[in-house]
Amino acid sequence: MSVHASGPGPVPVSDSGSPPPPGAPAARARRFWSVRRLPAALAALVVLGAAGLLLYDVAAVRAGRPGMAWRRTLADGLAETRLDDTWVTVGAAVAVAVGIWLLVMALAPGLRQLLPMRREADPGAPGPVRAGLTRDAAALVLRDRVLEVAGVESVRVRVGRRKASVRARSHFRALDDVRADVENVLADAVGELGLAKPPVPSVRVVRPPRGKK
Repeated sequence: MSVHASGPGPVPVSDSGSPPPPGAPAARARRFWSVRRLPAALAALVVLGAAGLLLYDVAAVRAGRPGMAWRRTLADGLAETRLDDTWVTVGAAVAVAVGIWLLVMALAPGLRQLLPMRREADPGAPGPVRAGLTRDAAALVLRDRVLEVAGVESVRVRVGRRKASVRARSHFRALDDVRADVENVLADAVGELGLAKPPVPSVRVVRPPRGKK
């Protein structure tokens, strides 16, 4: 058997709270946000070092000392460079692209491997309980359910945020019948995962290559 999945089961909840009563209305589940302590610390150190270096150079010039050689060279080079120079245009384009990428990364939640699960609103609880399921764990659950279908020899599952791709091998029974059974099993299994945004199954059933079991 083969599967694009390996890993732990459900991720521990991130917020505390008591279990909701049965039948309580479902609360909106948002994606989990990455803490990003290391990138934030590195960015802060780089900005702090650059700002400190510039402030030191400015203070030295104000005190009557010559500025740093690299800053004088850079200032002279920028003064002599035309704005329509090819390297200036390329540098500006790269800087804009990097800036847009950094903004997108800063505004994105991150933790793409963690799928938020449905949660129930409990007015009496101090805070809502939030739980998540990794893509690997979801893929393992779906794989095990599909393997229960008669005629399925092996399964490969890949779960994304919006789609669950399932490729099964069937060594007997008609492929259309196996595909119909797999789709029915997946419809139930995806719902039982309890995800806030269940992925849409995409099923493909094939025969094993000749000469292989």
